Amino acid sequence: MRSLRIGLCYDLKTDYLAAGFAAEDVMELDEEETVAAIVGALEQLGHRPERGGRGVELARRLAAGERWDLVFNIAEGIRGRSREAQVPALCELFDQPYTFSDPLTCAVTLDKALAKRLVRDHGLPTAPFAVVERPEDAMSVDLAPPLFIKPVAEGSSKGVTGRCRIGTREELADACAELLHAFRQPVLVESYLPGREVTVGVVGNGGEVRVMGVMEIIFRDGTDGDYTAVNKQEFESRVRYRLLDGEPLAERARERALAIYELLSCRDVARIDFRCDAAGEPQFLEINPLPGLHPTYSDLSILSSLAGVPYPELLGRIVEAAGRRWGLWS
Repeated sequence: MRSLRIGLCYDLKTDYLAAGFAAEDVMELDEEETVAAIVGALEQLGHRPERGGRGVELARRLAAGERWDLVFNIAEGIRGRSREAQVPALCELFDQPYTFSDPLTCAVTLDKALAKRLVRDHGLPTAPFAVVERPEDAMSVDLAPPLFIKPVAEGSSKGVTGRCRIGTREELADACAELLHAFRQPVLVESYLPGREVTVGVVGNGGEVRVMGVMEIIFRDGTDGDYTAVNKQEFESRVRYRLLDGEPLAERARERALAIYELLSCRDVARIDFRCDAAGEPQFLEINPLPGLHPTYSDLSILSSLAGVPYPELLGRIVEAAGRRWGLWS
């Protein structure tokens, strides 16, 4: 495998905070620590990474004629439900090879309701759901409590708080109105799933797609807690993780993750989240084809480490999958 000149495309929180964005606006974006870790890992693998900055900077450089063997893209974008599709679309416009899924997959999967419709219509289990676009729509939701609500097109558990578990129909309208006002996008309403929560890491393309591992998320207080933004941020004190292997839940989650990865045309790597219903059956929550890659606290990195795959090797598997897909090596 030859050494590649790799351009990094990313959105740094500090850049947007300096431009006047609020802390909640940039929750999904990356920290300097993540970019530095990716650069270090790629160098350790023998590649030549170059920082390229955010999407607008990549556009400027591509328009000026600059090219790389591969763009390693972790840019989330800042606005719109197709924001994660912007850099992949830009790369395709300029015939620039890049990592991770194409614009269509990135756009569809960020909209959780659209992704759930595709998964459901393919015969794979996901909790019953509705979409609330206006406060008055909440009154016509035909789902019995308990329910769970979240913004329809956010990541990193943005907007997910203890207020999102709805116990009565009377609570639903006010809670939806709060999310609609705060995030200016529809609200996904789902039947609440009371069981275990797992996430599955999948890497590769075509006949080389493999499950890296199935990781369970367990709340340290022993409750059936929810993986809120606070629980993710304070995971060391609130959450513990363990790799599942061999038990029926792991096998069912593994099979369904592979089917969803293929169904949604994911490329190179993705992380698929499930939560079990009262009968213990894993139900699809969402898929992230552009998963966080902080070396210590991103779920995929934690899963990879538990599976015995060091961080540089995780990035190596992603680059190798993308390189083979683009024909950069045989």
